[in-house]
Amino acid sequence: MTGPRFSVLANRGVIAVAGEDRVEFLQGLISNDVTKVAPGKAVWAALLTPQGRFLNDMFVVDAGFGTLLLETEREKAPALARKLGMYKLRSKVTVEDRSATMDVAVVFGPGAEKHNAVPGALSYIDPRLPELGVRVLTPAGQAGKMLGLPEAPLADYEALRLSLGVPDGSRDLPVEKALLLESGFDELNGVDWKKGCYMGQELTARTKYRGLVKKRLFPVKVEGALPTPGTAIERNGEEVGEIRSGAGNRALAMLRLEALEGALTAGGARIVPQKPDWMKLPD
Repeated sequence: MTGPRFSVLANRGVIAVAGEDRVEFLQGLISNDVTKVAPGKAVWAALLTPQGRFLNDMFVVDAGFGTLLLETEREKAPALARKLGMYKLRSKVTVEDRSATMDVAVVFGPGAEKHNAVPGALSYIDPRLPELGVRVLTPAGQAGKMLGLPEAPLADYEALRLSLGVPDGSRDLPVEKALLLESGFDELNGVDWKKGCYMGQELTARTKYRGLVKKRLFPVKVEGALPTPGTAIERNGEEVGEIRSGAGNRALAMLRLEALEGALTAGGARIVPQKPDWMKLPD
């Protein structure tokens, strides 16, 4: 099918952070520059542990009326809202989980960018890669009516995401283990290197400037039955990585950089890494 289509991302939820200190509050916590958020322009960012390990990813969206919306994993939204509530201390902000009243949809395919202004909704071109289309926040159950586009199976969008090598939250970044720079956050515009301090910044910066990245999350082609997430990837009997999310004959896989040459297998399937155009590897 040609032309733009949409899918509802049922695994994504929404948290509202409102109040006069909302920008300063988030600025001290997450990996991207909240001051760059504007109507129709979101940023992608992560909340880390103090040791620089992944906790949550989020798109930060300007909802107007003194409110920022965090589009994040629906399953983890209640815990994230509680955590943000603990961090606010004397900041003049309120935190509310709105996942029950809002849906997250994505418009993708040729011409998707023309749907970056949906009346009654909040929409923004995916700040990671424009090929991923336009993400739209609507009242619950209203995405189809408001967009007026054909609805596509979620598998179609998943195939696009996997082909581009873009991670999907904790499915691809193990909580309290994953490092942002191993997972594409730098090249996919998820880290701002000029902003002030945020939680986990020290390790993230040290990893970059000392060239400590030895593994990367790659899109891979799977020749054979798709291995389950967590299946070890081997080269000549040595474990060199593991499968993360996948569908059909594509998956994401964390791989040691030195393992890119040679035959790779996982659970009986042949694994073929495919470096995306956006990825920058050391010489």
